[in-house]
Amino acid sequence: MTRTIDLHHRGLDRVIAAHEIGEVIVDPGPASSVETLVAGLENEPRAVLLTHIHLDHAGATGTLVERYPSLQVYVHEIGAPHMADPSKLVASASRIYDDIEELWGRTLPVPEENLTVLTGGERVEGFRVEHTPGHASHHVTFLHEESGDAFVGDVAGVRVPPSPYTIAPTPPPEVDVEAWERSLDTVASLGARRLRLTHFGEVDDPGAQLGLMREALQRNSERARTLDREAFFVEIAAELEASASDEAAQRFRQAVPPEHLWLGLERYWRKREEHESGDG
Repeated sequence: MTRTIDLHHRGLDRVIAAHEIGEVIVDPGPASSVETLVAGLENEPRAVLLTHIHLDHAGATGTLVERYPSLQVYVHEIGAPHMADPSKLVASASRIYDDIEELWGRTLPVPEENLTVLTGGERVEGFRVEHTPGHASHHVTFLHEESGDAFVGDVAGVRVPPSPYTIAPTPPPEVDVEAWERSLDTVASLGARRLRLTHFGEVDDPGAQLGLMREALQRNSERARTLDREAFFVEIAAELEASASDEAAQRFRQAVPPEHLWLGLERYWRKREEHESGDG
């Protein structure tokens, strides 16, 4: 019932996936890959479900609405204004990417009449919606109730099949490790048969994957808390060399650049320390 469409981002397979379920697309990917997405669709889409609004997941949305004007877009209430006016979203991404248009294409606005705002707890288009922050404050997970597939965006980690090795994607500016831990519990409570990852593909053992993701998040969080930037990168590089083939490591670096892993977690710990110091 669910089809994984490999978007072959920048010519590489197993980096970014979109998922098609009937006439619904979950996370259409970046605008730079929209033609690959459209070519891979079996049906004209009726709706787009966004786990979150980062450009690698949602950047193609406005372009799709331009092509399919009746398309309904479901997005968390925090992310919805940035779909209607993506200027701040694009500006934020430009702070961590030098070649934003080459990477992600041109991000078009979504007309407000095409947006349906979510908060978590809804049932839409045959999916149960759960708010799952941690990677981003507006992140949601969609459980397709008929198939048992849970579309988890980035909350369950990044992997390059067939290897189960998993990295926690922690870009700035909204990483919240404690919230993420709770969101992993939320996803586990759904009782999904399978997890569908944007990076990348299908996982048939949700419990094992959530465990790998929790370990990966704790491991890098502790590194960022105790190491400086260069030492953090040394350990990440050593782990990649030990755990992934050269081919897989190339795809990991494209999906989750090591610099972004550091920036998100360093900011999390710095903000947490500032908050605790202020409380004192």
